[in-house]
Amino acid sequence: MSTLEINNLRVSVETNEGPKPILQGVDLTIRSGEIHAIMGPNGSGKSTLAYAIAGHPKYTITDGEVLLDGENITEMTADERARAGLFLAMQYPVEVPGVTVSNFLRTAKTALTGEAPALRQWVGDVKNAMADLRMDPDFAQRDVNHGFSGGEKKRHEILQMELLKPKFAVLDETDSGLDIDALRIVSEGVNRVHADTGLGVMLITHYTRILNYIKPDFVHVFVEGKVATEGGPELADQLESEGYDKYLTARV
Repeated sequence: MSTLEINNLRVSVETNEGPKPILQGVDLTIRSGEIHAIMGPNGSGKSTLAYAIAGHPKYTITDGEVLLDGENITEMTADERARAGLFLAMQYPVEVPGVTVSNFLRTAKTALTGEAPALRQWVGDVKNAMADLRMDPDFAQRDVNHGFSGGEKKRHEILQMELLKPKFAVLDETDSGLDIDALRIVSEGVNRVHADTGLGVMLITHYTRILNYIKPDFVHVFVEGKVATEGGPELADQLESEGYDKYLTARV
């Protein structure tokens, strides 16, 4: 059983005008096997939370801590956090021209485990994972995210998660830009990895449609850099019918 514990997290982001405080003291604990949905209006701090946890250099933790199995990871580099068991599926995955998907995945796996995976087994694992995600086998020889559609980029993120097997996955608006078929396939991939590995999931989203496929155990509503309210999956249904207005009004 692993635990990702966020205590009084305060984060600033670098802007042209200098540091801007975004997170105003976030407390959140995720355990192995749990799925936590992070919801809220635009600009509420959801993506800031994701990037701060992952170690993006643009985001500065000014107070608080992030504990992974009791170890404070806030001083770790992004790659050290990945080796500790964190995975971030980005809202806008970057293109890496000149690096094939196949080479990228095997290099990433080697960096995480400290040794290259056995080639024959690895090729089989990649092939099977791609088939589950309805990805053409030729996809492995394309450059990472270069010329990919939105759906292809998101499937590639889930492909990474399935092969790298983290302890905790932070999925930053994985549903954005997906049509209904791609949403279903990506969601099935998340559910498959969750069932196979028991990882904890932080699922960041604006909308409840992905929660029709990935059922959260807990829902947290972010407003102005804080958790305004939290509850079980029924809270998502309430947000679908009522929106975020009452939480915004409460803080005016």
